Amino acid sequence: QVQLVESGGGLVQAGGSLRLSCAASGRTFSSYAMGWFRQAPGKEREFVAYITRSGGSTYYAESVKGRFTISRDNAKNTVYLQMNSLKPEDTAVYYCAASQVATTRWTAYDYWGQGTQVTVSS
Repeated sequence: QVQLVESGGGLVQAGGSLRLSCAASGRTFSSYAMGWFRQAPGKEREFVAYITRSGGSTYYAESVKGRFTISRDNAKNTVYLQMNSLKPEDTAVYYCAASQVATTRWTAYDYWGQGTQVTVSS
């Protein structure tokens, strides 16, 4: 089992920045690829970014590429999502998730956090 707890969400003006954190406990964190997903009201869950087990490779949705950065610290069992130049359309609940495979498909992720709300005002 892996337990994931997100933090760092909040209300920010358009153009601002936030850094989300996801702390993991349980089985070996470095054994898992980590992903961030988001879900806005009335919309489907959407892939945001993933990072491989070692952190050596990352991948982003086109909508966030160049603005968001995913990183991880395996010594601290934590994955981060730095979000810059935020837009109102980034408003959503953001979830971190752990998977055996680095993928954009949310169905492949075995463990999920409870989510953290990000609201971007115009």
